[in-house]
Amino acid sequence: MLANSRFRFLSLSFLSLQNRIPIPSSLSFPVASLAMDASTNSTLFLCGKSSAETEIAKSLKINDALKLPNSAQASTILQSDINSFRFGEEPFNVDLFMNSLSTNRFGRFLIWSPRLPSTHDVVSHNFCELPIGAVCVADVQFKGRGRSKNGWESPRGCLMFSFTLQMEDGKIVPLVQYVVSLAVTEAIKDVCDRNGFPCLDVRIKWPNDLYLNGLKVGGILCTSTYKSKKFNVSSGIGLNVGNEKPTTCLNAALKELSSTTNEFRKEDIMASFFNKFEMLYDIFINQGFRTLEELYYRTWLHSGQRVIVQEKNDDRVVENVVTIQGLTSSGYLLAIGDDNQMCELHPDGNSFDFFKGLVRRKLE
Repeated sequence: MLANSRFRFLSLSFLSLQNRIPIPSSLSFPVASLAMDASTNSTLFLCGKSSAETEIAKSLKINDALKLPNSAQASTILQSDINSFRFGEEPFNVDLFMNSLSTNRFGRFLIWSPRLPSTHDVVSHNFCELPIGAVCVADVQFKGRGRSKNGWESPRGCLMFSFTLQMEDGKIVPLVQYVVSLAVTEAIKDVCDRNGFPCLDVRIKWPNDLYLNGLKVGGILCTSTYKSKKFNVSSGIGLNVGNEKPTTCLNAALKELSSTTNEFRKEDIMASFFNKFEMLYDIFINQGFRTLEELYYRTWLHSGQRVIVQEKNDDRVVENVVTIQGLTSSGYLLAIGDDNQMCELHPDGNSFDFFKGLVRRKLE
C-alpha cells in the first residue's frame, strides 16, 4: 500500500483505458425449468466431521433450532439418515468433502440441502445458533443474493456455499472478502496441482468477482452484523464449476486444455477452499492483510490499469486520468493521477463492468 500526505478521498466513477474484457455484468442463470418457489419445503442435512460437530447437529435437530427467513418451511435431518433418502442428479457428496477437509475450525459443521432459496440466508439468519466456521451448501439455489441486492439464481453444476466467521476489529472487516477471494483462487490451483490438471488462471476482479479467460465464473458476498462487541460475518461464494451457461465454467475451460475426461468436483474445491482459507485467515488476523498483498496483486486484474475518473464539480463533470496502484488500508482502490495526486476510488452501485470499461456513478 502507498501512503502520501496529499492523499484525498473520492467517491467516483471511472472509465477503463485498457485491459477491457468483454463480459456480462452479472452471473445470473435461468431457472424457469426448475419450477421452484418459496412455498417449496427445504430439507437441511446436518453433518459433522467429528463427534463434536455431530453432537451439535443432534442438539439443533432436537431443539428445532434452525429456521429459514420469511417463515419458509424447512426440515432437518441428521447425517446418519442421508442414505435413507433418494436424491436427484449428482447430489453433494458429504463424505467426499469431509474426507478432504483438514481444518481445525472452518467447514467442520456442514448443512447440506438439495435445494434451497439461499445458503447465505441460512447462515446469517441462524448465525447465533451455529458454531463459528459452519458452512451451508446447496445443489440448487433459487433465491441467492449478490452485491447491491442483485439476485443470484443457480442451477446444478454451480458450487454455492456460505459460512460463518466472527471478528472483533471492525477496521479490517471490509478486507475479509479479499481473503475469501484469494482462498478460492488458491483452492482451484491446489486442486489442479493435486490432480495433474492444467492450471486454470482464475483471477480476481475487484472487489468481489472471479474471472476466467475474460468471463465471469464466480463471485463473493460478505455481510456482517454487530452484536456483543463482535462482528458476525456471513461469507457466500458462488462458483460455476460445471454449468457453461451463461458464460463458461471451470470444467469447460479444463476440457479445452486437456484431452482427458477429468473434471473438477465441487466437494474437492470446497474442501480445498476451507483448507486454504483457514491458513490465509490466520495470517490475515495475526499479521494483517499487508502480508497477503503480494499474492493478492498477483491474482487480481488491475495493477497498472489506467482509468478515467469522473468527478462532479458544481454542475460539471471533470475527467482525470489515474493509474491504479493497489488497495488502501480500508480496502478501496488506491490510484495516482498524472499530477502525482493520490486518490481513493469507491465503486458506486454494481456497475463495475469491464464490458463497458467503467463504473458509472448514479448521479442525481
